[in-house]
Amino acid sequence: MTTYGTIPTSSGAGGTNLEYLSRAKQRIKSGLGTRRPWKQMFNLTSFNFPHSIFSEAFPRIRTNATYFRMNYAIIMLLILFISLLWQPISLIVFVLLMAAWLFFYFLRDEPLVIVNRVIGDWIVLIVLSVVTIGLLLVCGATVNVLVGVLVGFVVVVVHGVVRNIDDLCLDDEDGDEAGGYLVGDS
Repeated sequence: MTTYGTIPTSSGAGGTNLEYLSRAKQRIKSGLGTRRPWKQMFNLTSFNFPHSIFSEAFPRIRTNATYFRMNYAIIMLLILFISLLWQPISLIVFVLLMAAWLFFYFLRDEPLVIVNRVIGDWIVLIVLSVVTIGLLLVCGATVNVLVGVLVGFVVVVVHGVVRNIDDLCLDDEDGDEAGGYLVGDS
């Protein structure tokens, strides 16, 4: 009996490594690819300037930050990565921190539980952001980190202001994460 042309299912350590890599690849695809579609985020028909800064801009920023928080985190991390290209030590630290971001924020299917307490996504986002910025500042890339964070913040705020929220479908989960804010609340 020959097994030529067959795909081994799980034989030995090589099979488990392949299975692990296949599962990790699948989780990365599903985790990063299906959060909020980039086409929806950059839908050109949804861009317009608000008529009033206080009555329209702040609710837009709040709603867009809740709805596109994963996309905004990716944009901020990408801009921070680009700002560190000329700081090799900081770039290595950043790559290690990206592994923490992937594990604790982007690829998590279940809520994070520490000491029998459920930790919310916003808390994880804030803690990871502070740890990332803090470690990069310790590495000596202060100017690069500050410029990267400032540019990323400006990009996110500008998008949040000019992206209309009328076509966003907020479900109960999004409203709860926003602290009870829904589209139309002022």
